[in-house]
Amino acid sequence: MADLFDTIEPPRVPLAERMRPRSLDEVAGQAHLLGPGKPLRLAFESGRPHSMILWGPPGVGKTTLARLMALGFDAEFIALSAVFSGVKEIREAIQQAQAAKARGRHTLLFVDEVHRFNKGQQDAFLPYVEQGLVTFIGATTENPSFEVNSALLSRAAVYVLEALDAEAMERLFERARTLACPELEFEPAARERLIGFADGDARRLMNLIEQLQVAAETAGLGAVTPAFVDQALARNLRRFDKGGEAFYDQISALHKSVRGSDPDASLYWLCRMLDGGADPLYLGRRLIRMAVEDIGLADPRALEMALSAVATYERLGSPEGELALAQATIFLACAAKSNAAYKAYNAARAFVAKDASRPVPLHLRNAPTKLMKSLDYGKAYRYAHDEPDAYAAGERYLPDGMDPPGWYQPTPRGMEGRIAEKLARLRDLDAAAQSAVGTRPEHGVKRADRAMSVSRHVPHGPGDVGDQGDEGAQ
Repeated sequence: MADLFDTIEPPRVPLAERMRPRSLDEVAGQAHLLGPGKPLRLAFESGRPHSMILWGPPGVGKTTLARLMALGFDAEFIALSAVFSGVKEIREAIQQAQAAKARGRHTLLFVDEVHRFNKGQQDAFLPYVEQGLVTFIGATTENPSFEVNSALLSRAAVYVLEALDAEAMERLFERARTLACPELEFEPAARERLIGFADGDARRLMNLIEQLQVAAETAGLGAVTPAFVDQALARNLRRFDKGGEAFYDQISALHKSVRGSDPDASLYWLCRMLDGGADPLYLGRRLIRMAVEDIGLADPRALEMALSAVATYERLGSPEGELALAQATIFLACAAKSNAAYKAYNAARAFVAKDASRPVPLHLRNAPTKLMKSLDYGKAYRYAHDEPDAYAAGERYLPDGMDPPGWYQPTPRGMEGRIAEKLARLRDLDAAAQSAVGTRPEHGVKRADRAMSVSRHVPHGPGDVGDQGDEGAQ
């Protein structure tokens, strides 16, 4: 009698593995690295391996290239995943490399998701790379400038892989369909929809084709329509995680599009991020920053619009609230632009951080007590509302001895142009006041004289303390 387990079919090899290239010519895309005379092609042709970092989005061939290098260089191939490996696995890999060297074989050590290793784990590879025991190949989806130790990075060439373009994805689609489901027809729009869902990721495309094949067999369909693609496939998030390189690239593109006054591009990047699963409230906070950083006083309504959009989203949620974010995005993109307030704040902050603590001029100090008034606190202060046009021409508000720094330089754009005109008119009034009465003398007395005054007015009894309390605070 046949064994029961003889009737169980072995597990099917995933389509992505069956489609894995066996030579450089089968690799889809990456012509900038693998074309004639290009860096990786030359590395293969030289027969001399070197350590490298392969940086690019998922599903563009990083692991495949590492395997092809081991094959092309006739080297032992050891693969580690930083997600599942630790010091123990690193030690075992080095022992395998040492054993291979004893047999006269060189080892290519491939570390996937290398950015997930901490500094100590990354440093563990350095001596073996320097000794030439292994050729190190790291794969990462994150910017190696930030995620890979500088010591390791300095010993490896960095190659940037790109997401597969539509042409490469279409070629992969035809090969995969012929291999996996030649009997299944795809309407052109369905093929485009599927390739769009794959988002430049070859491995995702293979997985989606397999899902559609199973769904079509279950439904008894011989042709795939766009509606069936939408129905059969769970909507996958676009390619970025909420802390990854692509995420920050896209928020940078949104910010620059708003700053560049391109409403269509701004809407595109906003929708890309919403489609990719970005938190709408995070996007709202970024819109608020754009309003104050890039528009400022050129159109103060921008800040109100951004704040209102966030409040609207908090009240309505998705998807209705996202329309408010889109409206704010369009308004910000079309608004007059100025970073004058942003620059003025940064300049003032930098000055204060390195400057001494200048005393407040006496005429600007509050004087809630008799003692303070006797020390000339608040003396000769000119109340602006009592002056013509509510402006005390010639009055000084900076610390004594500090020249006007001119940090805020309004632009001629939007409302800020009117602000610039007003400030220029006020400066003219200041100049006229100074020419009429001469330079205003410094307010108050010298620090030493003030100290003597304090010693003469130190309260000695309840009466003085009571007087201080009767004055109250202004």
